[in-house]
Amino acid sequence: MSIPRVLAGLPVVQLTTVGAKTGRERTVPLLGLPDRDRWVLFASNWGGDRHPAWYYNLQANPTVELAYEGTTGTYAARDATPDERTEYWEAARQLYVGFEAYQQRTDREIPVVVLTPADDEFSAR
Repeated sequence: MSIPRVLAGLPVVQLTTVGAKTGRERTVPLLGLPDRDRWVLFASNWGGDRHPAWYYNLQANPTVELAYEGTTGTYAARDATPDERTEYWEAARQLYVGFEAYQQRTDREIPVVVLTPADDEFSAR
């Protein structure tokens, strides 16, 4: 089954990061969870044993670009706090049943990433 077919109707965003090692821009489609002016991403890597490359990229270079339905913005990325992670993980499970299966496939805790608009005075938090 193709990825577009599996995620049809869900909020798929285009995330552009700067490579941690190469310094080159990399764009990947991801399932995103909108939260007011923020976006939340889940570094599930389909339940693999390693975090996805985009997660390492934003750890090294937290300023990212996100595009959704013709709108593009610059965001500051950070790991969710423990309380946020609990809240967003539950929302993710409600949004897409696959997230629960991904967590069951791996021993690692799947990172939850919060993207805040870069012009927001609280982005660095």
